[in-house]
Amino acid sequence: MTARRILPTEEATDLLKLVRDLATRELLPLAASAEKNQEFPREVFRLLGRTGLLGLPYPEEYGGGGQSYEVYLQVLEEIGAVWSSVGVGVSVHALSCFGLVTAGTEEQKQAWLPDMLGGELLGAYCLSEPHAGSDPAAMRTTARRDGDEYVLNGAKAWTTHGGRADFYKVMARTSEERYGISCFLIPADTPGLVADSLETKMGLTASPTATMLLDDVRIPVERRLGAEGDGLKIALAGLDSGRLGIAAVATGLAQGALDQAVAYAKERETFGERIIDHQGLAFVLADMDAAVQSARATTLHAARLKDAGLPFSREASIAKLVATDNAMKVTTDAVQVLGGYGYTRDFPVERYMREAKVMQIFEGTNQIQRMVIGRSLDKDNNGTITTR
Repeated sequence: MTARRILPTEEATDLLKLVRDLATRELLPLAASAEKNQEFPREVFRLLGRTGLLGLPYPEEYGGGGQSYEVYLQVLEEIGAVWSSVGVGVSVHALSCFGLVTAGTEEQKQAWLPDMLGGELLGAYCLSEPHAGSDPAAMRTTARRDGDEYVLNGAKAWTTHGGRADFYKVMARTSEERYGISCFLIPADTPGLVADSLETKMGLTASPTATMLLDDVRIPVERRLGAEGDGLKIALAGLDSGRLGIAAVATGLAQGALDQAVAYAKERETFGERIIDHQGLAFVLADMDAAVQSARATTLHAARLKDAGLPFSREASIAKLVATDNAMKVTTDAVQVLGGYGYTRDFPVERYMREAKVMQIFEGTNQIQRMVIGRSLDKDNNGTITTR
């Protein structure tokens, strides 16, 4: 039972069909084994890059797909429904490219973007620190100017693709002012940049997460994106888009769990009837479906605002909050529908439940999303009406 969609163009419709086929044919057979054995599927990302799926929301002139966020997020959802680790990885890669696209010089874009968007170079995003997760302005990693270079020292926690990425977008402090933070694009083979031991996680086990250690990492000034002090602005602007990416993956994860639960409920019989014919169970499935569709609607609403060039920060937080909370509820209910089987690893729903939890945490915890939403309600937000 795949999602029903209304897409803006025939090209987008064909793209979604291609993604669904690729996910079913190439990703699905690998997912369970890779998650069980904690194997990072680097070749899958190269495949996605070669098929143009890693740079979808970015300009074609630099090797991107030139697609709207409305379409890009539905692609992410299709991937997330089959393999969340890959869906999250695609979203993180897009986030790691954001600073270069929005704040890089034309020379920087021409030099680096084609390989980044084409998948030859896989990215990682380094903002959080061990003591500064939800408050990035409290970061302590420093970047000291030394002639034509910067020297970086510090540690960046919870880095998706840590130790496996080819480049890292790093935020570091360039002045003592609270917001004196700058943005740098650092190649993985730069001396002094190393990954600490991989985190042992309850879910997304095929997606490596590590603290990145920076010990006198020297990079040329040309590796800074934007002006000194622009880093936090670049980071927060990117997080709005990144939250939509996680909302889309969470929606896909919930859809995948719902599909598994419905398929099981149609086959399993008790008291001479399929369990889907029992009203109590059917109501659970109905609530799951409503939750998935609500998540999709809020996510696509925010995407359409972004595509229209309108403010979407509050709506991105709403989408992330709704989609990830709903994914946690839907995956938990999917385990309940399958009963004892749902608690075993013979069926994927127990993995879906474990994977859903972290989506309420990264790209800003859902408590942070509530703060963002609440503060926005205290401002004078005039309603905007646009024509599609």
